[in-house]
Amino acid sequence: MSQTSILTKSAQGATFLILLQIGSRALTFVVNQVLLRYLSPEILGISTQLELFTISVLYFARESLRVALQRQRLHNDDPEPKPRKGKEEQDKAAPGIAPSYGAGRRAQEVVNLSYIAIGLGLPMIYVFAKLYLRRAGPAVLGTAYIHQSLNVYAIATFLELVSEPSFAVAQQQMLYGTRATAETCATSARCFITCGTAIWASKTGSNLGSLPFALGQLSYSIVLNAVYLFNVTPLRSQDNFSLVIRPLPRTPDLFLSRFPVPTLTIAMNLFAQSTLKHILTTGDALLIAALTSLPSQGAYALASNYGSLVARILFQPLEESSRSIFGRLLSSQQQLTPSSNKVVPPDSERRALQQATSYLRSLLHFYTLVSLLSVSLGPTVAPILLGFIAGPRWTATAAPAVLAAYCYYIPLLALNGILEAFVSAVATPTQLRQQSAWMLAFSGAFATTGYFVLELWDLGARGLVLANAINMVLRIWWSWGFVREYFSGRGVSWRIGESLPRVGSAVSGALVAWGLRVLGSDFDGRLGDFVKWAGVAVGYGSVV
Repeated sequence: MSQTSILTKSAQGATFLILLQIGSRALTFVVNQVLLRYLSPEILGISTQLELFTISVLYFARESLRVALQRQRLHNDDPEPKPRKGKEEQDKAAPGIAPSYGAGRRAQEVVNLSYIAIGLGLPMIYVFAKLYLRRAGPAVLGTAYIHQSLNVYAIATFLELVSEPSFAVAQQQMLYGTRATAETCATSARCFITCGTAIWASKTGSNLGSLPFALGQLSYSIVLNAVYLFNVTPLRSQDNFSLVIRPLPRTPDLFLSRFPVPTLTIAMNLFAQSTLKHILTTGDALLIAALTSLPSQGAYALASNYGSLVARILFQPLEESSRSIFGRLLSSQQQLTPSSNKVVPPDSERRALQQATSYLRSLLHFYTLVSLLSVSLGPTVAPILLGFIAGPRWTATAAPAVLAAYCYYIPLLALNGILEAFVSAVATPTQLRQQSAWMLAFSGAFATTGYFVLELWDLGARGLVLANAINMVLRIWWSWGFVREYFSGRGVSWRIGESLPRVGSAVSGALVAWGLRVLGSDFDGRLGDFVKWAGVAVGYGSVV
């Protein structure tokens, strides 16, 4: 596949993923509004805990492996070697063995590696289920069908892991439409089953507890498997691979004749790093729980949920597709797979570097423009919109001020996400370990800053946003240094000024922020006020 095709397919994939996020969250919002009429807050709370059980297992079992597999080269990046015997004779001579080159070899590699996620997930399901039951309070354990619900969630989680081989092949072949179809159909099935079961239970007077959510999750995993198998199965005969784990032609860098050791090494380092990130991500929750009041905790939770919507809907899909782009364009320098003896010509390697550099610059420039909108419009507009969405009860709390502060934090979140996506796509195992060590050090700075802003300066939830921002600035500093060193060490220029917006855009952003604050001082909710605000926002967005 040409480098242009990689960029085109990845752009299409990012579009699919963004639309999938928007559609999924819109459908989930509608379903939650329906369920509020039929289920108690306690049942909704338990369903959230059970969903967290599934998310935790899936995150630890497959996330690092998925990132590592994005660094695999495409099958047609390698030339077809001259066989010593005819292809038909080779296949007959080695029944049950994957092809030694091409599409079949690459596909079988990712299929074999994806079974590691299934192997990791099984004990995690058991351990996490036991931990959940041990830590659950009497109110949870006394809920109807709680054990049955947990068992159904465990089965659904396992079935979702079973779809990993098909997902890995679809991801390798850049079949983003297949992924969007699978997840859309699965999400629709989950919403339909959950709502239908909850409404039926309410109409018949049955107390099913959290079982409707469990059945919905089970339907999600079943439909997900069905759609992936339907779309990926035809590729098996075309490319001569199996969705069952198979031996690979023997090479020095294989473990148990099935798993490429370089990719395993990357996956293990990413697993250690993802575990560390998960622990650090929960640090703000632990810090605010220990050093702030319950109202501050609630204000921070509400502001972070609304504030991170942009990151989850827009930035997360872009980061995922960008990891794939960087991994594919720059894979010739990593030599992750031992099956290829190809030496990449310097001019081809340089073209790939220049394309990766141009793509990263363009994406960072886009991020800075979005950041201008966030810091210019967000601090004034977001708190007022929060009053309309969450109600007047929340406007009297610290939530509007925290959300305004969060608008300054969103650009840091975006920049860090894309830079760390580049690092995870190209860094060596040694560099990944160095990054993890620096992240651990930065977490110490976060904890120290958190103590000062929460305990000594009593800034409440806004102080926690500040502590997170300082931590994010440090992580951006390290990743930016890595990117600069990576490109400059390969003869490609990398300057920060090429990613920044024009001076005129920045000046107009400052003027818009000032104008909105002036308008906000006289805002009383009339239609004319909204028209003025909308005019300023749309005009500035058009200029940017």
